[in-house]
Amino acid sequence: MEIDIQTRLITLIGTPPEQSFAARMQNAAYRAANINMAYFYTETDATHLGEIVNGIRYMPSFRGFAVTKPNKVAVLPYLDELDPFCRKIGACNTVVKTDDGRLVGYNTDGHGFLISLQQEGGATIRDGRFFCIGAGGAGRSIASVLAYRGAGKLYIADAFEENAHALVDDVNRQFAPVAEFVPYGEYGAVRDCDVVINASGIGMGRTRGRNPLPKQYILPDRLYFDACYNPLKTQFLLDAEEKGARILNGLGMSLYQGAVQIELWTGKPAPIEAMRAELMALIQG
Repeated sequence: MEIDIQTRLITLIGTPPEQSFAARMQNAAYRAANINMAYFYTETDATHLGEIVNGIRYMPSFRGFAVTKPNKVAVLPYLDELDPFCRKIGACNTVVKTDDGRLVGYNTDGHGFLISLQQEGGATIRDGRFFCIGAGGAGRSIASVLAYRGAGKLYIADAFEENAHALVDDVNRQFAPVAEFVPYGEYGAVRDCDVVINASGIGMGRTRGRNPLPKQYILPDRLYFDACYNPLKTQFLLDAEEKGARILNGLGMSLYQGAVQIELWTGKPAPIEAMRAELMALIQG
């Protein structure tokens, strides 16, 4: 990648950056689309976040920036405007710098999930019934965008039940009164749902090979979605596939949220297949 005086910049602000595939995926997209932009990491917590954001505001080369842990909430006071969904969810992962220097915040995480679920999973959102295991960052984005887009019912469970209660309250207050708390491990409501979601992180890293959902709750005529994509098939998905259910991993969620970011920053369609190929190359080593 050659950087010159015309190159426009995007940085991902957060820590630790080592966990992110974003730079490789984004830079592959810019090359494929012949866009003179570069994406790189800025490692920081919230301590000096305000100074960094203010610096970006006054540097003409920047088109905006991306935000990851632990700064998705902390960044909000430093922005001039929030997209309606970003304001409701109370977290930002994408900031666009306008021509007059204003910083506008968006949240594309949930939208990536939504596009993947509809286009790759064939799911219907409006009036659909969903069961979500996990009320952390991924679960919050998923639950919020489902309620925002007209889901009929949303059951939420988490090993830390206070997190599930908090997410249910936030969804019902900020979006629509469709969320219901479910005690962790009591999954009978799965039988009434169209889509079952694992947003707990169980099945990746040190929990590889584990499934948070007992097999008796896996039914063949449902869609099972796992927000994880490394491994491509978690135990959650393997067990669902064995029962004859449809399955979908989180690769598309990551891919499409990045594509929405590119479209916000450049105003141009994202080269989806080039981004998908780069993600697959990273996962497969």
